[in-house]
Amino acid sequence: MDNQLIIKIILIALFVAFGIALILPAVGARRLAIRRILLLLATIAAVVAIAFPELVNSLANLVGVGRGTDLVLYVLVVVFIGNSISNSIRHRQLEREVTQLARRVAIASAPAPTDRAIDADRTEGDGSTGAAAS
Repeated sequence: MDNQLIIKIILIALFVAFGIALILPAVGARRLAIRRILLLLATIAAVVAIAFPELVNSLANLVGVGRGTDLVLYVLVVVFIGNSISNSIRHRQLEREVTQLARRVAIASAPAPTDRAIDADRTEGDGSTGAAAS
């Protein structure tokens, strides 16, 4: 059995999870709670890795990576790509919201039609041009 098979499976599973995250709706309190929990877990993992670097080496060897620093690099790449996907989704959502707001502001601040424009529309409707016929 390939000793790097475990890390390959883990990395592929993480990227599949990111792909699924692209499909699912990106709003809601539940999603925000999940993000906060993951941030807390990442912070705890970072503190443990700093305090006990031999644990990172042991974990790296367990999943088939040669050194703990390589495992840290893999994790950082996965986190970076996940963050990029998340920011891209959030950016698209904000663009849609700004577009909707701009449309509402444009409609709300549009000038009311003047009486002259209303009279011009009425004269066009009855066939008179207002000019003398030649």
